[in-house]
Amino acid sequence: MKTERNYPKATITKKGENWVGTGHPWIYDAEVKGIEGEYENGSLVDAVSEKGKYIGTGFISTESKIRIRLISKNANDKFDREFWKRRVKYAWDYRKTVMGDDIGCCRVIFGEADQFPGLTVDKFSDILVTQCLSVGIEKIKDVIFPLLYEVLTEDGQKISGIYERNDVAIRKLEGMEENKGWYPLEGVPVPESTETEIIENGIRYSVDFENGQKTGFFLDQKYNRLAVAKIAKDKRVLDCFTHTGSFALNAAKGGAHHVCAVDISESAIQMAKKNAENNGLDDRMTFKVADVFDLLTELDNKKEKYDFIILDPPAFTKSRKTVDNAFKGYKDINLRAMKLLPRGGYFATASCSHFMPDELFVKMLHSAAKDASVELRQIEARQQSPDHPILWNVPETDYLKFYIFQVI
Repeated sequence: MKTERNYPKATITKKGENWVGTGHPWIYDAEVKGIEGEYENGSLVDAVSEKGKYIGTGFISTESKIRIRLISKNANDKFDREFWKRRVKYAWDYRKTVMGDDIGCCRVIFGEADQFPGLTVDKFSDILVTQCLSVGIEKIKDVIFPLLYEVLTEDGQKISGIYERNDVAIRKLEGMEENKGWYPLEGVPVPESTETEIIENGIRYSVDFENGQKTGFFLDQKYNRLAVAKIAKDKRVLDCFTHTGSFALNAAKGGAHHVCAVDISESAIQMAKKNAENNGLDDRMTFKVADVFDLLTELDNKKEKYDFIILDPPAFTKSRKTVDNAFKGYKDINLRAMKLLPRGGYFATASCSHFMPDELFVKMLHSAAKDASVELRQIEARQQSPDHPILWNVPETDYLKFYIFQVI
């Protein structure tokens, strides 16, 4: 090693060493042979090979199967405030480069893709919403969160507060409790409201970051919504799983003749209505609270036709164990949509589950099209927006599939 190391040493198996050598930052519990020195849940440890060679430094989680999450492979790094400020600045500079003028609402930190394992930070106008899913990040958030405020305000961004959305069960796997609320920033008064307004693709949205899904709004589909808007002109559009109406609003703004937005959540539909009214698009939109699976069958029986159907469901699987059931669910809903469309109709479909890889999603679409007796003419194949960067050596960062077809 180049410098003296004062961290506990975790000896890693040859299999674990080879895995890290592929570029993946996770070391699983089965690959840790033993740990020399005192440590606690979330503290930093050095990972070394069976021969004592330095592999990297990361946060240890004593309760998770992901035992060590590496943050650096440089033995000269000092994990002080300046180290983390460089990391924050690097992440923010990347967003400014790839998002250009679209940094008013964007993902500022995307976990492992930005070398902040388990941390999500979304920017909704002047509010940052965070989610900590690793105990190591949780332990040093009092360093990172003030740095987020510092780096962005130094760059001319107004930040009125940081809100924590840690109300997710997966935290328990790291030995953490669920919670949510404002993070105290020194000298910054706590905002009075947990709703804010953002502008995306020229459309204004009210974002409830206290109660909305995930951090309050799905930013990863930003440019996929624009792709939908481009082909929606003069069409009758059915937007399924609309959530707060984002695809529906983009279709309406793109010149759709009429848009019906559907979601099973009454509160989501109410927010979608509010967004439509705020953008002056409610005159060409209707909203329906319904189970999408049942609704597509009902519409087919009524012979009610749409020119363009959009499917953007929540993840049907969050583990490898349920992939087969997810395949059936995705096929069922895509099959129903294909059967409802007329020849020449348009169809957008998505999956946000990492555990449904692209090749399996494509296989599902082929099977659904065959059973619907249609052919799919691909218009576009897309992924998440670039503020959610994909690391090729970390497949977990590659999760969003989005296709637009014409049905012939």
